[in-house]
Amino acid sequence: MFSRRSLLAGATALGGTSLLPSLAHAKGIVTAATYPGSWEEAYRAVVAPALKKAYDVDLELQPLFAVDQIAKVRAARGAPPFDAFVLDPGPRITGIEGGLFEKFDGKKISNAPNLPAGMIDQWGICVGAQVVGIGYNPKKLPKPTGWKDLLSDPWVSRLGITGFQTTFGTVSLIEIAKAFGGSETNVEPAFVELKKVLPKIAAVGNPAAMPGLLQQGQCDITYTNIQTVAILKSRGVDIEFVKPASGAVAFFTTMHIAKGAAEADNAYKYFDTVVSKAVGDALVQPPHNFIPVNKQVVLPPSLPMTSLDEMSTYIQHDWSKINPLRAGWIEKFNKEMAK
Repeated sequence: MFSRRSLLAGATALGGTSLLPSLAHAKGIVTAATYPGSWEEAYRAVVAPALKKAYDVDLELQPLFAVDQIAKVRAARGAPPFDAFVLDPGPRITGIEGGLFEKFDGKKISNAPNLPAGMIDQWGICVGAQVVGIGYNPKKLPKPTGWKDLLSDPWVSRLGITGFQTTFGTVSLIEIAKAFGGSETNVEPAFVELKKVLPKIAAVGNPAAMPGLLQQGQCDITYTNIQTVAILKSRGVDIEFVKPASGAVAFFTTMHIAKGAAEADNAYKYFDTVVSKAVGDALVQPPHNFIPVNKQVVLPPSLPMTSLDEMSTYIQHDWSKINPLRAGWIEKFNKEMAK
């Protein structure tokens, strides 16, 4: 199936877009990167129809993890394959430093007055908060209390692990390292302890595969975010979210316009739709359980926080220190942990 973007590229190669007059001049489309899994499902179910209804703009989603978005745009050399990024703190810094974003005009966001201060800056807009902890099957395992439990019996033999490709994976492995004497920049203790128990671990997989492994019962516990747990519960999987005793991790997710984006104006409409009250009211409910930034959205008791004001009480990380080390961590994990 060809996207509008690829069709236009082909038409240009033939000497112009005259062969596709209606397509070339259509203003009702935006191509956005989204995280595979729970984000993609939620955005197809909620955001896409809302954007179509409000602005008659079609949303074309490309499921990509944050580091893959950065790599893909860098490789495109000024012809980005999508208009909008969705990123966590580390890749956001990388994108800014690499000049991958257009300057952001917050005046184009009609919902800006309903967002807390600081949610919009010159590079993009914050669209939600994510909370990372432990997801486990309460019918198969006792409730874990913290990160250390993951590497001991009875949990370790049912554990599924992923590497540093995602933000939730990175922060979880940092917290595991800290539980064994490491730090935000020293994850070696996590590697040492993981290698000790690697023969016992139920599954080592890529992040996109982990929900399926949990659903199929190939593992019964992992580190993850609350959205993934919510989606799995909606599918009938026995799974609960646990905040570790040392504290759950929280971070903001942001959206940005890719440098040279073909549909920048529609990207602003997309962002405005994402942070609207109507979309927030839908995304905050099961099975999605997102934590939106619109102040008019009431967070239900099912979420691990009752207000964005609680973000300051959650564990957060300094990505300016993590980013220079992360590529090495990814390589080391892939080399030493692959089963």
